[in-house]
Amino acid sequence: QVQLVESGGGLVQAGGSLRLSCAASGRTFSTYAMGWFRQAPGKEREFVAAITWSGGIIFYADSVKGRFTISRDNAKNTGYLQMNSLKPEDTAVYYCAAKYSVGDYRSRYEYPYWGQGTQVTVSS
Repeated sequence: QVQLVESGGGLVQAGGSLRLSCAASGRTFSTYAMGWFRQAPGKEREFVAAITWSGGIIFYADSVKGRFTISRDNAKNTGYLQMNSLKPEDTAVYYCAAKYSVGDYRSRYEYPYWGQGTQVTVSS
């Protein structure tokens, strides 16, 4: 198993930036793909971005493409989500998740390991 802990959320004005971190412990983080998802009040949890174990393949939701950047540092067992040009509609609880590097990276149902989430609030 792998345990995940997110950090870096907070309150930011529209147009601002935040960097989320996802610290992993337990089994070797480098063997897992990592994804970021978010859930706004009253809405389903949605895919944001994902990165394969090596970092060689990256996926983004259309809503964040060009504004968010996913990355990972396997030596530090940490993943990141750099969020720029934030909009009020980006307000949500952000979760990192881990899965084996097969299957559908955009589906939350394929991720067995989840962090507790970190709140991101973007004011207009």
